[in-house]
Amino acid sequence: MLSGPLAEGVVHGLAHVTGGGIPGNLPRVLPEGLGAVVDRSAWEVPAVFRTLQEAGGVDRAEMDRVFNMGIGMIVVVDASDAAAVADAAAAGGVDSWTIGTIESGRGVAWR
Repeated sequence: MLSGPLAEGVVHGLAHVTGGGIPGNLPRVLPEGLGAVVDRSAWEVPAVFRTLQEAGGVDRAEMDRVFNMGIGMIVVVDASDAAAVADAAAAGGVDSWTIGTIESGRGVAWR
């Protein structure tokens, strides 16, 4: 049985960030006419990705396209529910960050 934000219906979308990274996966859960603005400074990219980028001379856009950069799942909720969802994640032992906003448009823009 579901409990917390999922049971309460506050989750509008879940994007499992796999191959294709955030730009390849987040738009799939957004309705037509909506895009995302993602704030790169909202979380610390794990050292393994920084090392791969630096050692391989890989462009940041390619890193974003190929890897999840430390974000494995994105939960889309109303801004007014973000704190409650973060609290529920923390109660379950899961780190979370508010990484951006949903706006008119399409795809993912980086801030």
